Amino acid sequence: MQNMRRKDRAISAVEAEALLAGGEYGVLSTVDRKGQPYGVALSYVYRNNAIYFHSALSGHKLDNIQQNDKVSFCVVGKTHVLQEKFSTEFESVVAFGRASEIVGAEKMDALIWLVGKYCPDYLDEGRVYAEKDEATTSVIKIQIDRLTGKARK
Repeated sequence: MQNMRRKDRAISAVEAEALLAGGEYGVLSTVDRKGQPYGVALSYVYRNNAIYFHSALSGHKLDNIQQNDKVSFCVVGKTHVLQEKFSTEFESVVAFGRASEIVGAEKMDALIWLVGKYCPDYLDEGRVYAEKDEATTSVIKIQIDRLTGKARK
């Protein structure tokens, strides 16, 4: 795997994990059978060195994951354009790993974690909603193999 070109902008593992944990959304990148890249923005939660997201039971990203489970996931944090320097302050993290569908207790845990992240004022209602829609919802786990982050501040 290619190394980061601008090592002077690398952030620590702790900073990268914090950015991943606190991000609002991320972009999942997969590749289809013909080698066509596909990126899609989605909501997620980060727990136990893994990224979890929910999905419909079928679709392009799931087809891609089924034929090639290697994925990347990018989160961009705060940005600020520095007009006078023709540059940008930024922070970002990229996770590389393998994606797979999960079931059972881990699936329900992930759905509840998602409710807790995005709807913390509605945990009880969210649990009921997750239990009702569990059969029509897929949950994917990305087990992270490598995490890199960089920033210009």
